[in-house]
Amino acid sequence: MNVADSELMAQVLGEDFDLTVRAEDADLYLINTCAIRRKSEEKVKSLLGSLKPLKQAHPQLILAVGGCVAQQEGERLLAFAPHLNLVFGTKGIYRLPELVDRAARGERVVDVALERDLPDSPHRSWPPGTVQTMVTIMRGCDNFCSFCVVPYVRGRETSREPGAIVDEVAAFVAAGGLEVTLLGQNVNSYGRGLPEPITFPQLLQRLNGLPGLNRLRFATSHPRDLSPELINAFGELHALCEHLHLPVQSGANRILARMNRGYTREHYREKVASLKGACPGIALSTDLIVGFPGETEADFIQTLDLMREAGFDQAFSFKYSPRPQTRAATFPDQVPEDVKAERLARLQALQDELTQKAHARLVGREQEVLVEGRSKRSPQELCGRLRTNQIVNFIGPRELVGDLARVAITEAHPHSLKGRWVEGSATA
Repeated sequence: MNVADSELMAQVLGEDFDLTVRAEDADLYLINTCAIRRKSEEKVKSLLGSLKPLKQAHPQLILAVGGCVAQQEGERLLAFAPHLNLVFGTKGIYRLPELVDRAARGERVVDVALERDLPDSPHRSWPPGTVQTMVTIMRGCDNFCSFCVVPYVRGRETSREPGAIVDEVAAFVAAGGLEVTLLGQNVNSYGRGLPEPITFPQLLQRLNGLPGLNRLRFATSHPRDLSPELINAFGELHALCEHLHLPVQSGANRILARMNRGYTREHYREKVASLKGACPGIALSTDLIVGFPGETEADFIQTLDLMREAGFDQAFSFKYSPRPQTRAATFPDQVPEDVKAERLARLQALQDELTQKAHARLVGREQEVLVEGRSKRSPQELCGRLRTNQIVNFIGPRELVGDLARVAITEAHPHSLKGRWVEGSATA
């Protein structure tokens, strides 16, 4: 979501500014932020401190902070960083030209109003050769998990009109695009409150009918709202990739209840079984929090057991981090940091095993790869993703970048696969 928001910021400022990668050349230095963990917030403040010499050397530089930390901190950021010119919240993106203009006239600006409705996205364009894009379909969250700051910094759920979404995706495909990722804090609840009755699976069906759309993904799903209709879509819609990110957070019912997640481990297991029945070979990834207040060793063991049963291909795992305004931050039974660290290490070691097994099952198979560019491992190799979202490195001609190719998987590594291009197999 933050990557998509950053692209939108660049777009709405595009009439007045060009992008630069050199900070010393910038007239406007804009930091887009995340507040989901305390570490992210600390990085923002550290970066602001490091930018003080740049501001002193270039007094006309406009320094701005946007996004979730800006929404959370507001005026406090101006007090923390006297050299900061502008603080704008998660609904201030479309007002950026006006806000930047006020800052350029010498005003120290704070705009963190959440009650305003967002206009629809302006007409988008993509650089030539762009084959992947992200499309925001909704913003905000109504779930109020006890650990999560998102409803407080992004506001309540609002869905975009389906026609605007379909038009945006159609325009991208017409420009040569192949893969679209739909974004929202909880895409499964898309459509609530819209004048036109529509569910998220119905939106997927509309997009699936667009000629030329090769791959369709979405993030993120809340298990509570994962409907049978959406589960069946994975076996019915040709464009929908065989991958689902389904955050479980914990495998212990007692902790899930304290998190206010709205489901049990049994419900989650049933949905995983239904997904694998509807779409054999689907790859599942998840989010996991260790050391949530009150988590015992027995609770943690239940999380490890659920991981083994679900057989997650990938997991994003974190130590619990108290966030402002959330109920969990007030719980008295906070888990010591050393216990969190020890549990996180054990959990990640187990996930490494599960990922290696998932990768090993693909060795010897030919797979479709969307080639994204040069590999980070080796400049001689190309890099791309399977429909199931695993990264593949392989040797092939540069002309394959931005295309679909058949690759025979030859090796399984902990964080990626290695393959051999099946010559002459470009498919797009």
